[in-house]
Amino acid sequence: MSALVLYQLVALFLLATGLYGFLWRRSLVAMLICLELMLNGAGLSIMAAAQLTPANAVLGQLGTLLVMGLAAAEATLVLAIVVVVTRRFKTSEMIAASELKG
Repeated sequence: MSALVLYQLVALFLLATGLYGFLWRRSLVAMLICLELMLNGAGLSIMAAAQLTPANAVLGQLGTLLVMGLAAAEATLVLAIVVVVTRRFKTSEMIAASELKG
């Protein structure tokens, strides 16, 4: 197996693990961590695919940096939402926020 196939399999594993956790976890923080796993898998996949053409390796690095920047912005926004939900509902479980009990 080539290194590209191994990188793509690791990226697929990260994506699948993140998707499984995102769908089955009820805690907002756990859902955030799973979303970060999915974004890391996407970044690894972009970086590995860019190695197919060495002339476009810089574009793969820029794409990965874009994904990392979006992940950082998303993390700060979601953590702020988690703080507000935790203060209002006294829990960080998703069920309490979806029922909108005040």
